[in-house]
Amino acid sequence: MVVMGVSGSGKSTVGVALAQRLRVPFLDADGLHPAANVAKMAAGEPLDDDDRGPWLARVGQWLADHRGGGVVSCSALKRKYRDQLRAHCAGLGFLHLDGSAQLIVDRLLARSGHFMPTELLQSQFDTLEPLDADERGIVVDASQDVDAVVDSFLASGARACGPC
Repeated sequence: MVVMGVSGSGKSTVGVALAQRLRVPFLDADGLHPAANVAKMAAGEPLDDDDRGPWLARVGQWLADHRGGGVVSCSALKRKYRDQLRAHCAGLGFLHLDGSAQLIVDRLLARSGHFMPTELLQSQFDTLEPLDADERGIVVDASQDVDAVVDSFLASGARACGPC
């Protein structure tokens, strides 16, 4: 399972809660970014597809290594990024946390210690491709309480993702 969305949408918070409910391991994919990616984002430069490729391969490998179940928080902004992850785990499902730009900006301004500057948020919204009808997953309003988001996901039946 991948909890996806722009920076500040609540991916890590929801991912941890979902993994706890499902009793599976959790990974914050930000921890797999190479130092060059972190430095680029910290300098206010958005990542491009070449930057994301090796990172997504590492995330995909983690998913493949956790075939028994796992939850990853990962932006997965484009369909081709999600396809790259599915290449490692065909039954992968997605929980897209969708929120208004103002909600996300407010969250980014309230957090500290993260490498992603607020100035890059618009580039993420510009890059974001919502889930297509043939992609396994659901879209949930990110403004909801964490437990409500997890409940919505579990009630949707989307949790019945197939094995990798």
